[in-house]
Amino acid sequence: MAEEADVVVIGAGQAGLSVSHELTQQGVAHLVLERGEVGQTWRRRWDSFCLVLPNWTLMLPGGRYQGPEPDRYMPRDGIVSYLEGYAQGFGAPLRGGVEVRSLTPLDGASRFALQTSAGAIHARSVVLATGAYQRPHRPPGAAQLPARLAVLDADDYRNPAGLPPGGVLVVGSGQTGCQLAEDLHQSGREVYLACGRAPWLPRRLGERDIVAWLTETPFFEMTLADLPSPLARLAANPQITGRDGGHDLHYRTLARMGVTLLGHLRGADEKRAYFGVDLADCVAFGDARYREICSLIRAHCDRTGIPHPELPEPEPFQAQDPDSLDLDRVGSVIFTSGFRPDYASWVQTPGGFDEWGFPIHSQCQSTVAPGLFFVGAHFLRKRKSSIFLGVGEDAALVASAISHV
Repeated sequence: MAEEADVVVIGAGQAGLSVSHELTQQGVAHLVLERGEVGQTWRRRWDSFCLVLPNWTLMLPGGRYQGPEPDRYMPRDGIVSYLEGYAQGFGAPLRGGVEVRSLTPLDGASRFALQTSAGAIHARSVVLATGAYQRPHRPPGAAQLPARLAVLDADDYRNPAGLPPGGVLVVGSGQTGCQLAEDLHQSGREVYLACGRAPWLPRRLGERDIVAWLTETPFFEMTLADLPSPLARLAANPQITGRDGGHDLHYRTLARMGVTLLGHLRGADEKRAYFGVDLADCVAFGDARYREICSLIRAHCDRTGIPHPELPEPEPFQAQDPDSLDLDRVGSVIFTSGFRPDYASWVQTPGGFDEWGFPIHSQCQSTVAPGLFFVGAHFLRKRKSSIFLGVGEDAALVASAISHV
């Protein structure tokens, strides 16, 4: 016999716990299922990982950051501790170590069948809060790399000591790729970074963190309709870091420290990896996004009557653009080329996801399966939907909808 539950929340990261908090506040009985432990996705980050957003942006409902360092950047283990304390603080009804293997609407009723590693559960409403980063993506050329190399995704990287000897090729130059390139370089490794089109941000403008400026502009409030196309959701996160107190980290800083920059990975054979001669285009793309941010900040300053911060033009960049790399110089390859949604592999709601795998919804509720909700997906309602800064807004919306069913 299946266990009966009113509401099931799948995932115990910032999204699932925010929903649980709001349901608890409204007196709605529910379960939170987590295949690992609280904050499992954060536990999988590499050892030197730090948040890119300052600590003051930890704004989960009923759990705002109250620590002594609001302008610092929380490390991995601190994030896990914060989430554990948050869950304990309101008594989240959590069941850890339970993997949900499939979710299917039941015929003739607004109910769902969940097949889990601990047995079947039937529920009236289900909230999918399984994170913004579900399935690592690799470009087509990845399959051509020789088997002698250690090839892994960013989720599997912990520290340089865990890699075999030799140089490291990092494929993907968004936020994660740049941070891993720096981590590896600081350990003394020879690092090669296969670049793509990624925006970059300065860590600070004047005396303020860039995030403080951006929260005063429409940046985090932008919706899917504000993007040039739905595909833009898959763009790289801005190049920046919170490590060591936070500092600029982008193509120019990496080149200065000695990381070899390459164009995008095209393919490989037993001897060499091959790259596009497009590094200059990649840098130009990032510079264009930087100028867009500058325009947002200038508009904010003009609107509020405050002085403009100094917004310098990007320094000149001279691309070397080697078109190949001798793979004898490399012992391992790390792919940081983004993630894709993975709902459709286990959620049986035909027509419920778009061509890129994102949920088709109205105000976080599935348009094809009433009673099925989503929280924490990238650009679900706004740019901030998946991050500590904004996930609580969507969680409150979902909890309210469930409590009124």
